Amino acid sequence: MRKVIVLGAIAAALGFAGAASAAEVEVKMLNKGTEGVMVFEPALVKVNPGDTVKFIAVDKGHNVESIETMLPEGGKAFVGKVNEELTITFDKAGVYGYKCKPHYGMGMVGMVVVGEPANTDQAKAATHPGKAKQTFATLFDKLAATQTAAK
Repeated sequence: MRKVIVLGAIAAALGFAGAASAAEVEVKMLNKGTEGVMVFEPALVKVNPGDTVKFIAVDKGHNVESIETMLPEGGKAFVGKVNEELTITFDKAGVYGYKCKPHYGMGMVGMVVVGEPANTDQAKAATHPGKAKQTFATLFDKLAATQTAAK
């Protein structure tokens, strides 16, 4: 009986340790989603340093790549191939803007916010073509609302 209790305690401790490890969030690349056409869903993701975001090409014709002017200092740029998944582990805190290169002007953009975003003002100052500008304005509004709600 004592061995069962000890093994149970070890298993429970390992389970809790696993829960504290890094998380993985999925973002879908879609032709049509709840927010319209040519979208990442969800377009705004908040994670902790060390967490992973997996970009899934659900529909054909999409890729994901970082926007150089929307990276925190020390943040690494990334570029995925069209029609392929891309998994990124985010180690540096900040706002990371990204786009689907073929549909950038149509507003197919998104943001990963890692920890406390110190580069928000710099990321907001980035310029974008077409509908991407409007989409980013909406995402920054959503980010501000979540930060206000958390206080």
